[in-house]
Amino acid sequence: MKTRLMSGWTRITAVALLGMAAWLPASGAWAQQATASGEVRRTDAQQGKITIKHEAIAVLELPAMTLVYQADPAELAGQIKPGDRVTFTAERRDGKYVVIAITVRQP
Repeated sequence: MKTRLMSGWTRITAVALLGMAAWLPASGAWAQQATASGEVRRTDAQQGKITIKHEAIAVLELPAMTLVYQADPAELAGQIKPGDRVTFTAERRDGKYVVIAITVRQP
């Protein structure tokens, strides 16, 4: 009798876990996020893109480089200009790098 009760609980647990899995992102991976500093090299407000030269970002597995990021929301690209020294938060979404927050650092 205990065996049936245990197997019943096992089935309930399995169903609950499957139900929770339906809420996970379609890619099956969580976005990785990090805050870093850098210098804006280019902006494209129409395309919502920002090019930033930055030091290594270990959490995102990025070496020091200049990289074109997508801005989300796209309006972020219109709030900065080339030459600005910035602090930004970026994340990797489905293999793409996205800036989700950016502020100009004061000299």
